[in-house]
Amino acid sequence: MEFEEARDFNERCTQCAAVSWGITDEGTYFCTSCLNVTERCKEVESIVDFTPNTKIQAISRGLKKKRKLEKGWEWYVCEGFQYVLYQQAEALLSLGVCPKLKDEVLHNFWKRYLQKSKQAYCRKPVYSNDNKSAASDSCLSLSGLDSEPELLSIRSCPSSEGEAGSQSDVSSGLILPNIKTIQCETTSVCSGSVDGVEYSRQREKGILKMTLPMTLAFCYMSLLWQRETITLSDLLRFVEDGHIPYINTYQNFPEEMKLYGQDIKFFSIESWPVYEDIYEKMIELGKFLDLPRFPDITENCFLHPDMLCMKYLMEANLPDEMHSLTCQVTRITGMGEVDFLTFDPITQKTKTVKYDVQAVATIVVVLKLLFLLNDNVEWSLSSLAQENNENNHEGKPCFDFRKWYQIMKKIIDEKQQKQEEFRAKYLWKSKKPLYYSSVDRSVVYKRRRMVANLQKQFSILVDSAPNPEKKKPSSFQLNWAEDQNTTCFHGHSLQKILQKKGKSLTTLNSQYWLSTQKFCKSYCKHVTTYEESNFSVSYQFVLNFFSFLLRIKTSLLHEEVSLIEKRLFYKKYENKSKASKSKKARRS
Repeated sequence: MEFEEARDFNERCTQCAAVSWGITDEGTYFCTSCLNVTERCKEVESIVDFTPNTKIQAISRGLKKKRKLEKGWEWYVCEGFQYVLYQQAEALLSLGVCPKLKDEVLHNFWKRYLQKSKQAYCRKPVYSNDNKSAASDSCLSLSGLDSEPELLSIRSCPSSEGEAGSQSDVSSGLILPNIKTIQCETTSVCSGSVDGVEYSRQREKGILKMTLPMTLAFCYMSLLWQRETITLSDLLRFVEDGHIPYINTYQNFPEEMKLYGQDIKFFSIESWPVYEDIYEKMIELGKFLDLPRFPDITENCFLHPDMLCMKYLMEANLPDEMHSLTCQVTRITGMGEVDFLTFDPITQKTKTVKYDVQAVATIVVVLKLLFLLNDNVEWSLSSLAQENNENNHEGKPCFDFRKWYQIMKKIIDEKQQKQEEFRAKYLWKSKKPLYYSSVDRSVVYKRRRMVANLQKQFSILVDSAPNPEKKKPSSFQLNWAEDQNTTCFHGHSLQKILQKKGKSLTTLNSQYWLSTQKFCKSYCKHVTTYEESNFSVSYQFVLNFFSFLLRIKTSLLHEEVSLIEKRLFYKKYENKSKASKSKKARRS
């Protein structure tokens, strides 16, 4: 206790009104008469005049560690996206994907992107001062920039706080520009990353900026290169079910990677990925990277239409005999050829195939060939099948479209309702709060604690049921073999729908109507429009059912059906185009 140091403190004690003070070991004033301890502390004017004791030294060391942790690592935006790709690659490996996808394919794609976007592996990095290289000549010769350098594996990123101690930083696998010339005050206030402000201002033409949807484009492009069994619709479904990190991926960042300010725009998203958006980004990414022709899609590959049609026929609970008809449509239209199916970004006219959408559209075309789907023929054929099944109990039952329609509509309505409830109740906010400035950090954390407490109290009052368990990942959303309460149509026959004509079988229905008679020739993204009021109820149901399975818009599936019909009935389209041209010539 120091009595000499307390002579400058002249306030009276609140308990005994005496003016006799001393200083405790913690640096606070206490009254020597009644031993009352105040909250006032001794102000230290300089470190030389004040020699702390053991306890104060321990407090000082703790504050230093806290300040160092708040400052965090110096990390780049591309390192944050690299960590997201690492998490997604690990999730794909847990789903049974070949390890080469992460160690070789995705690894090389990411390396090529960093070089093409001038963020690493180049002599003039984007964020260097005055666009000059900050690396020395010796470093350039060792790293081999601009010539397919050797990049450390994406596994070098620490996946836990324990690994973070053994590895200095996440950017150990990257060769990035030295941007120490940038003002530290600006970067620390506006973003947690070093180049967050510069990255948000980047507007250079020809450079493809990285976003969270672009990470899924990287994953799908890697899956396509490997010819894996996961389609784009499966990938997006796994994202929504929580098997692949996408929403709030930043909360898995190491504690030392501070994220706030401009970084929130890059790593925070509150919307589900859209099929068309990810698909277009994949094509754009393949062209930006100047990738060569992808491995051929042959008949033995899972992405071949014959294989995918078999899968979706099983999931849609349709007869197995329809597979031979889908194979015929694929052969006649030429959609099963290798050159048609293989993705080649370098060619001027890049032919892109939505493999899963194309397979489902082929099934829709076959259903139209069999049942016409005009709210008339399908019901009359169903009556014939029902009468046959009631009279003949031997052999395979005949496929009844009406019964299939009733069963599937009930199941899909329940599935759609659950999905809508899930999306409505989904909490976009993560457990790790986000703040736009380090000054607002304490306020944001306090509000988050209050919100968490309120949510906990309301959840007890509203619903006491426990949270549902996470679904196990599966390629099939509907499994009819395990469901004993529902009729399985896989083994049903099409004998009453097909008729013999010589040595071949033809459909009992001889009519067909085209989904689109006129295609759009403008520069818009769609080739045709879809309005439900213009089509039959049965056709709308079939489109809605398969659109729900793939989590896509109904208009996208209708467009793909129209394109297949154009290839299948090209003579009809040619005759119509010739007739329209002749009419215009007569008018002129």
